[in-house]
Amino acid sequence: MDLRDFYLLAALIACLRLDSAIAQELIYTIREELPENVPIGNIPKDLNISHINAATGTSASLVYRLVSKAGDAPLVKVSSNTGEIFTTSNRIDREKLCAGASYAEENECFFELEVVILPNDFFRLIKIKIIVKDTNDNAPMFPSPVINISIPENTLINSRFPIPSATDPDTGFNGVQHYELLNGQSVFGLDIVETPEGEKWPQLIVQQNLDREQKDTYVMKIKVEDGGTPQKSSTAILQVTVSDVNDNRPVFKESQVEVHIPENAPVGTSVIQLHATDADIGSNAEIRYIFGAQVAPATKRFFALNNTTGLITVQRSLDREETAIHKVTVLASDGSSTPARATVTINVTDVNDNPPNIDLRYIISPINGTVYLSEKDPINTKIALITVSDKDTDVNGKVICFIEREVPFHLKAVYDNQYLLETSSLLDYEGTKEFSFKIVASDSGKPSLNQTALVRVKLEDENDNPPIFSQPVIELSVSENNRRGLYLTTISATDEDSGKNADIVYQLGPNASFFDLDRKTGVLTASRVFDREEQERFIFTVTARDNGTPPLQSQAAVIVTVLDENDNSPKFTHNHFQFFVSENLPKYSTVGVITVTDADAGENKAVTLSILNDNENFVLDPYSGVIKSNVSFDREQQSSYTFDVKAVDGGQPPRSSTAKVTINVMDVNDNSPVVIYPPSNTSFKLVPLSAIPGSVVAEVFAVDIDTGMNAELKYTIVSGNNKGLFRIDPVTGNITLEEKPTPNDVGLHRLVVNISDLGYPKSLHTLVLVFLYVNDTAGNASYIYDLIRRTMETPLDRNIGDSSQPYQNEDYLTIMIAIVAGAMVVIVVIFVTVLVRCRHASRFKAAQRSKQGAEWMSPNQENKQNKKKKRKKRKSPKSSLLNFVTIEESKPDDAVHEPINGTISLPAELEEQSIGRFDWGTAPPSTFKPNSPDLAKHYKSASPQSAFHLKPDTPVSVKKHHVIQELPLDNTFVGGCDTLSKRSSTSSDHFSASECSSQGGFKTKGPLHTRQQKKQN
Repeated sequence: MDLRDFYLLAALIACLRLDSAIAQELIYTIREELPENVPIGNIPKDLNISHINAATGTSASLVYRLVSKAGDAPLVKVSSNTGEIFTTSNRIDREKLCAGASYAEENECFFELEVVILPNDFFRLIKIKIIVKDTNDNAPMFPSPVINISIPENTLINSRFPIPSATDPDTGFNGVQHYELLNGQSVFGLDIVETPEGEKWPQLIVQQNLDREQKDTYVMKIKVEDGGTPQKSSTAILQVTVSDVNDNRPVFKESQVEVHIPENAPVGTSVIQLHATDADIGSNAEIRYIFGAQVAPATKRFFALNNTTGLITVQRSLDREETAIHKVTVLASDGSSTPARATVTINVTDVNDNPPNIDLRYIISPINGTVYLSEKDPINTKIALITVSDKDTDVNGKVICFIEREVPFHLKAVYDNQYLLETSSLLDYEGTKEFSFKIVASDSGKPSLNQTALVRVKLEDENDNPPIFSQPVIELSVSENNRRGLYLTTISATDEDSGKNADIVYQLGPNASFFDLDRKTGVLTASRVFDREEQERFIFTVTARDNGTPPLQSQAAVIVTVLDENDNSPKFTHNHFQFFVSENLPKYSTVGVITVTDADAGENKAVTLSILNDNENFVLDPYSGVIKSNVSFDREQQSSYTFDVKAVDGGQPPRSSTAKVTINVMDVNDNSPVVIYPPSNTSFKLVPLSAIPGSVVAEVFAVDIDTGMNAELKYTIVSGNNKGLFRIDPVTGNITLEEKPTPNDVGLHRLVVNISDLGYPKSLHTLVLVFLYVNDTAGNASYIYDLIRRTMETPLDRNIGDSSQPYQNEDYLTIMIAIVAGAMVVIVVIFVTVLVRCRHASRFKAAQRSKQGAEWMSPNQENKQNKKKKRKKRKSPKSSLLNFVTIEESKPDDAVHEPINGTISLPAELEEQSIGRFDWGTAPPSTFKPNSPDLAKHYKSASPQSAFHLKPDTPVSVKKHHVIQELPLDNTFVGGCDTLSKRSSTSSDHFSASECSSQGGFKTKGPLHTRQQKKQN
């Protein structure tokens, strides 16, 4: 199978596949000879076509277009808006339209037309068949106005003689229906014989004997009528001649003969040899063959009949497509009045002598033979309706249709012999601007014949290509401090479209105020002077837009990097750096970080630091800016250090700047509060029942030998005030009465008072017991002291009133006697107590004045070590009381009899939640400043040294002062527990014993000293 046969086979298969979705048929029936503008049908109504788009729900404007061939006079017209079909001014004549066709009733006369529905989304091809019904517009006519018949004189009565039949172009009842003999003179009658084909043949009947000698000619009229309304008729003269007798007529062997002859039979080809015999002899047996009167003149032109031999031959080239069947009536006459009749049916067989015909009717009107399409037209855009036909029949008339070469078009079969020429893919003007191809129609005969039709299609450019940049991302670099108008680059884009669709203009996007762009040439220039320190990189877009409708555009990103120049000196974050360190910071410790920046980049921002005027007291890392001490700090010897620092960058030429640094040495909170009053944990105060609320019933007074906030004290009742009877002033330590006491309040009350300082980084505290005896009198002091002694067995977290052992004397009389009996003793005791306090106060003030200065701020290290040794020698008493409070008597050799303080650890449930961290925002100027440089923040990631940390467990050498580094809050590192508890420096709990206690319950951290009254000599 060669390529051509393959195309033929493919096209044949395509012809068999009809698209029922777009191809539909309508059949209408009309009468011929209708006037103009008579409605025939309505396409959308008859096909139930909706004008509503099912996808969008919107009304669509459909266009109905009659597909007609150029030059044709259309018999009907179609309204483009409504789809209605009307007649035109062109007359529809059935007899002319179907000339040469059989006029039998069952044969229909029709013509076909095609209507397309547009636009392409709603495309349909409607094939309309219009059947033309006959009207009685033609009268029946005899072949000749005078009909001559010869009848022998010896003709028997009722003999019949054929009369030439009349013809009527109309059909059915409008055709020939009735014959009538006029003026028959009773000699002749008329009979009608109907043939199997439906023809009516009139026959003349002899009703009387004829005698030629008496009368040899009869002249009558014969009338023929059709069945139409109104009825039409015509007449002819019938002349009958009475002839002499010849009593045997010829007889054909076959009265009905059918033959076949190819349409390409040459002239002279024998069709059939007819043979008739006559029983007569002589001249009466001589037979003459003639065509009957019913043989059409056209048939007589194609065939010749030998009058003597009866041989029918072809005398003119046959054409099956013009006439496929010829019916010939041959009469054989021996000269008598009654010839023999034979009917010969000549079937002209088909020969593949006709190439296919291509009827190309455009849906899109061509211009000068060329169809113009837009490149944006969708796939399956209908271009033309192609109808192929072949006058040949059977195999010779089987036609296939195909496109000769590969193009973006295809043929879609809609009927057996009709195709739609459509686009098969999207068109691209930039790829191919014009198409010229042939449509081939080929039949299946041997040899095959074909016909071609040339189609020319030109594409119209659409703006379907946006401009394309040569680079989607354009990167540039330019040095800062440039001149205005500096040329940077030329931005270019291309457009594959043509004409105005390819004209490109350029436009800058947002964030491009530093640049100018020529709209036509794309030249990019600098409109301002760049400063890398203000903006190092510019990122903006450039839009390229064509001049199409609608315009298309694309964008490219432009990245402009500004190169650095050394135009900025190093800049310190502070003109004057101030750092605060603890006075006991060890040598080579980090005391601060100098932070310097340079707005330049690269080597221009590489800064080196150095100290200008320091006497080697400090070491400065030139790259990280970390300052380390080269000395041990002693605030009493030198409270601050000041020097200058210089920063030099790496640019050419280098630039530099300087800053001042001050190192401030700060005090350390290393002393707990010392209780001055009450003198001991066993003393008490009498609170009479008559005392009024708000009156001072007792006082607590303590001092702290530290300075600043480390010496600020706060007083708090942490236990024993469950009834809320008392209140302590947190600043003065005065205990006042909240409510007036009642008889129910009579008895001993034990208040546990916590005294804490506001030191940083941790607060130190001391506990003291305050006993208040609520009664009108305190006559029996020994009894009260006994009660105090017994309260030592009650844990501090419990109220002494909760004990099962009653402290009030059940016998009130006994109490009164004891009070009266001890009244004198109390007076003596009060006198002695006042005397001792006066002497103690004078000694304490002298001691305080001697300790002012360095010793006031820094307690003697040796005394501290001696105290530690003394504490190690002490042993805890085994009594249950001392599980909570340890009391140690003063040594007899203690000359000054200083008040002995003690510390008591409380359980977590007695801790006062209101005591928090000191608010450093309200700190006086003597503390470190909140805006001091952040040590951790200023460490540089590129520093060759690791970050400096003081770990909590780092041991420190014993010097004059306990070493605690004092830095800003977020860079302060604190280690160790104090003598009261080992709580974390970040804890706000002043009384937690969770880390420093070695076992459960309460444990004292040091002995609680009770101050002995000095014996009177």
